[in-house]
Amino acid sequence: MTAAKIYNLFSETAVFMSCEDNLSFMRPLPCESMKLIVTSPPYNIGKKYEKNSPLDQYIDQQTRVIDECVRLLHPNGSICWQIGNHVQKGEIIPLDVILYPIFKRHGLHLRNRIVWHFEHGLHCSKRLSGRYETILWFTKNDEYTFNLDPIRIPAKYPQKKYFKGPKRGQLSGHPDGKNPGDVWVIPNVKNNHVEKTIHPCQFPVELIERLVLALTEPGDVVFDPYMGVGSSIIAAAKHDRIGYGCDTVKEYVKIAWERVNQLQAGTLRTRPMGKPVYDPTKPNGGHS
Repeated sequence: MTAAKIYNLFSETAVFMSCEDNLSFMRPLPCESMKLIVTSPPYNIGKKYEKNSPLDQYIDQQTRVIDECVRLLHPNGSICWQIGNHVQKGEIIPLDVILYPIFKRHGLHLRNRIVWHFEHGLHCSKRLSGRYETILWFTKNDEYTFNLDPIRIPAKYPQKKYFKGPKRGQLSGHPDGKNPGDVWVIPNVKNNHVEKTIHPCQFPVELIERLVLALTEPGDVVFDPYMGVGSSIIAAAKHDRIGYGCDTVKEYVKIAWERVNQLQAGTLRTRPMGKPVYDPTKPNGGHS
């Protein structure tokens, strides 16, 4: 890689980003070099950053990218493919169902189908408005990195105790909180979100932070082959991981570098992990 693609963020962390096609970016990289590959590919619905192609062509293109990602995946690593629905003549086609067999042909193991729920989006008139997308979390082997403690969330009943048996009277939950489960309620990045840029469908950083903290260790490499404005890279760099990413839209890559620079300077605004979702029925929106 040229020096223009490399930016040393902190003493233990580097960021590698490039404005180029992801296959071109990936092919020179060594096999099994990425501990976490996390991305949200285009949904083939005609957004301005994608081509609306026939579904079979889209699947063929995704197959080639996934094939190369599997080559890059560390033996103890994870792939997290965040995807929504393709819409064709008013009919939705769940892309996670369409893409699942591609991963299985490589012998990958599906650990969770994480449902990301959010409150805002398009308002449909002929069907229910979509308010969730999914993350397919695959591993290469049965031995893989998984750290639950950094992503625990507050227990609903933290003072709940065992009512019988040898632990009667003791707290029954984990002192650091509970497993977040496979349904994650995290606001999507709309106009009033602190992370909003010109990208129409950018990742909220906290969504990727959970995956980075759970599925990697400090110093591991995180790669996003459709990085957009660099939210995955930001999530990696915030937690002392090495971030790799590429995108074909020059303006998005420029913004990604600006955000990395802001992170280094301590001026980048991101929504904190674990911040309660606003609830208008509660005092102060439910925020403490």
